[in-house]
Amino acid sequence: MGNIGVIVGSGLSRLQSSGEDYSPNIDITPYGPTSASLRQHELAGKHIVVLARHGQKHSIAPHEINYRANVWALKTADVNIVISLFTVGGIGNRYGPGVIVIPDQILDYTQNREHTFFQDHEPVTHIDFTYPFCEALRELLIHSSAEANVDVVKNGTYAATQGPRLETSAEVSKLARDGADIVGMTGMPEAALARELGLCYASIALVVNHAAGRGQGVVTGSEIENVYAQGADRLFNILVAAVPKAEQLGFELPDPIRPGSG
Repeated sequence: MGNIGVIVGSGLSRLQSSGEDYSPNIDITPYGPTSASLRQHELAGKHIVVLARHGQKHSIAPHEINYRANVWALKTADVNIVISLFTVGGIGNRYGPGVIVIPDQILDYTQNREHTFFQDHEPVTHIDFTYPFCEALRELLIHSSAEANVDVVKNGTYAATQGPRLETSAEVSKLARDGADIVGMTGMPEAALARELGLCYASIALVVNHAAGRGQGVVTGSEIENVYAQGADRLFNILVAAVPKAEQLGFELPDPIRPGSG
């Protein structure tokens, strides 16, 4: 049912806590259990499959998420288009709390995460990751945001850090020098795994706080919750505008690269 998947992070409880179980058999994969049961929803008259990245009770830390199981399960559920929702810290001046970003690049600072499906394959297999997000879906999200009267920043570089702790001020300064605009903990290896399975994957990121050293004082949970509460409806409205069109989306991703296999 449906070929559109939505991976929900910290919020949008209306999608996490409702809907029907997709199939209990999909929750256990060759890579172990998913973060939560896949849920089937109807949104804007279309069926979508929703997965809570951190679990139904938000109990799984970023470095403990079974990213391979999650992405594999979505593929098994006949999903081929994935919209991933993130909450992030803002680094650059354009990326203050409350801003919504459709990122176009990734910097990966994560460690010791199971980051590929290809590790036991022969011949050695690579993916082209020059453009880590599916551009056709990115453009659809940008156009859908305008249709929903939601202002977004149309590009930005997402830095994926290990977590679960937040970054130091010095680390954020390094990220800025490296070219990062926003920082989160779950974009990798999720995006790369989606590419390995041929999924058209893009994200919507809500900035919920200034990254360390970029605001006044320290980051607090109440600050993050307040900004998210104010931004959740705008995220939902983008989804409502995008989902009906995503079903007809045409896209082409680079083929895997297998040197020496010819």
